[in-house]
Amino acid sequence: MLLIAQYVIPIVGDTLVGGAVLVRDGIIRDIGEAERMRLRYADEEVRDFGAAAILPGLIDLHTHMENSVLRGIVPDQPYASWIQAVRRAASRLDVHDWHASAIFGGLEALSAGITCVADISATGASCSAMTKLGLRGIVFREVGTMDKRRVEDAMRIARNDIVNWGESVDSSRIGIGIAPREAFDCHPAVFSDAARIAREEGIPLSLYLAASREEYDFIRWGTSGLSVDNMQGRRGYVEIPPWLPTGVSPVRYLVNWGAFEADNVIAAHCVHVDAEDIRKLQEYDVAVAICPRSNAQLSMGVAPLLEFIRSGLRVGLGTGYAVATDSSDIIKEMRYGMLLNRAMNPGRFIAPETMLRMATIDAARSLKLDGLIGSIEIGKRADLTAIDLSGSRQGSTGNPEAVVVNSSSSTDVLMTMVDGNIRYEKDKWNVDVEVARDIARVIDIRGKLRK
Repeated sequence: MLLIAQYVIPIVGDTLVGGAVLVRDGIIRDIGEAERMRLRYADEEVRDFGAAAILPGLIDLHTHMENSVLRGIVPDQPYASWIQAVRRAASRLDVHDWHASAIFGGLEALSAGITCVADISATGASCSAMTKLGLRGIVFREVGTMDKRRVEDAMRIARNDIVNWGESVDSSRIGIGIAPREAFDCHPAVFSDAARIAREEGIPLSLYLAASREEYDFIRWGTSGLSVDNMQGRRGYVEIPPWLPTGVSPVRYLVNWGAFEADNVIAAHCVHVDAEDIRKLQEYDVAVAICPRSNAQLSMGVAPLLEFIRSGLRVGLGTGYAVATDSSDIIKEMRYGMLLNRAMNPGRFIAPETMLRMATIDAARSLKLDGLIGSIEIGKRADLTAIDLSGSRQGSTGNPEAVVVNSSSSTDVLMTMVDGNIRYEKDKWNVDVEVARDIARVIDIRGKLRK
């Protein structure tokens, strides 16, 4: 198949004007000028997207697909009260609801040009959803308990799930990882145990880290809206000792419990960090997934992106809490992340090309998948997207990278391809689900929750 567009943006090389990409057997076989490629591969099926850009598939480095159904159900509140409202609503979902929600989240990802997700799941619904939808990614098995007596059982069950989930998916496309819950919702032994499991199983580890001021104050000083009493009431814990303030930042707290001692650690959010925290992240080669929109929506703050980049950390973008934002749109995350950091750092300009790298090759490096995906290079897997650049709001296409970041959105996505298979093409789906039925199921679930 020959994919043609006004621009081909390979990320790691110069943008081609009037370019084409040859895809065979799920692999990128050639890249070049469109007319020359048409002549060279005259027998190939041609998809010409016109005034558009072909890019590597976008990568969502931190998301929660199975919570997508809760969007619009939970009130707009500050983080501490919001997260508890989310968990109360989630407790009303059954196993079928989780699967429908994960399918819905995956459909939304594909329609937004996302080909790879790092998804946090407590139920495993994302494994089935990603398999049926043809998505690539890693499903992180969420685990946590505040009760020291329950840590051993919680970790044993999580480890069994990791093995079983791994056997249920195509390992060439979907990997499994482990993800401790937030530090205010975990006994510290959970972090050292999770890192040990990650090392022994050879899997990645995802952490929620320094996301909100409430989390920071709770960990360091022992006081904030995230009270243990509230968590006990929600989870039914009994006789748990009161939380003792640690006197250190969330980053150094997790360092003390060995949370970073795994081969591939991804820390999500990282909003409330200082220079010493960043040095610790750098020392342990921890990748960072920033989530600009959900952090802004929940009044959590703005991650110091420029400091992360300057320190040489691997940094990518995540959509974060699917419940908090209006869509799973990495293009919007690029724009929000760029504009928020420009506004917070007058005179320190962050370029759209930097954000585009964060949504592609830098995110792939964060997952240690950059040998397979993240750029348009011969020999890599054909995970690609095409974005329409003809909209009146998009202005001049003299700099297509800037147009994608500054003016586009998920509604401009024309095509999403994973492993050489077109999974989405402008409101048409090639997935192993009945799309209309699953969307109807989501509408029913939301009706139930509103009651």
